[in-house]
Amino acid sequence: MNVIVFSRRVGWVRELNLAHPVTLAIIAAVALGILGTAFGLGMRLGRGGSQQLALGETGRWAAVLAEQKTQIADVRARVQERVDAMAMRLGEINAHVIRLDALGKRLTEMADIDNHEFDFDRSPPSGGPEADGEGVSAQIPDLAKMLGALEQSVSLRDSQLAALENVILARDLKEQIHPEGRPVTAGFISSYFGKREDPFSGHEAYHKGVDFAGTAGANVIAVAAGVVTWAGARSGYGNLVEINHGDGYVTRYAHNERALVSVGQTVKRGEPVALLGSTGHSTGPHVHFEVLRNGRQVDPLSYVGRH
Repeated sequence: MNVIVFSRRVGWVRELNLAHPVTLAIIAAVALGILGTAFGLGMRLGRGGSQQLALGETGRWAAVLAEQKTQIADVRARVQERVDAMAMRLGEINAHVIRLDALGKRLTEMADIDNHEFDFDRSPPSGGPEADGEGVSAQIPDLAKMLGALEQSVSLRDSQLAALENVILARDLKEQIHPEGRPVTAGFISSYFGKREDPFSGHEAYHKGVDFAGTAGANVIAVAAGVVTWAGARSGYGNLVEINHGDGYVTRYAHNERALVSVGQTVKRGEPVALLGSTGHSTGPHVHFEVLRNGRQVDPLSYVGRH
């Protein structure tokens, strides 16, 4: 194929033979130059885009790392707060255990229990079969569980000690309500419990108490703790004070000048309940003292002694 080129200014005509080797070489060189230029421009543009992409990725990862550092710092602060809280709880539990140990020692002394049987200076014995496999170290969630179990154990120990204290207090209360002693601080026994001659009729009669002669107006005292169930006149007894001590015990103090207590009032052992007098079926100043066990009069001498 031939290419004819016309020039208007010069007026010449040229003819190019495309099949000629020289013409093909020129065309090939021009084409290669164009392709090389295009490839070079493409490589430069690609390198610039890659640099911009790399810079963008680096910035994004830097932001992610900064955010993760902040999160790690927050987690570390929360863990430290948790550890501080656990330390405070351990301190409180330790103080509670010390208080319980002191209470246990006091109760042991109160109950007169052998300290080898109920020793609070040493940890209680423990044991059991060996577990299969190796032990596993405690993790933070396990520490919380361990603290909960320790608190539960301390609470149970506290309840047991409280129950022991209640038993001791009940035993002490039982001792307080048990009639013991004389109903007067001074005086002598003028008539005993059992058969005797009636001082008014001279006939044989059954005396259901013990008479303590003394000075009119002297204090008549309770021989045990209890609740006043009668405080006033009663036929034959004159001015009577009756005290219910519980556990089946009742005491009576008769022929008083007047009562110092009222019905429903609680009294302690040794507390004055009346003034000694000679009211009712009486021949002179004295207190007629009775002890009732489950509703029946019993000999008061077994409670007051022969003094």
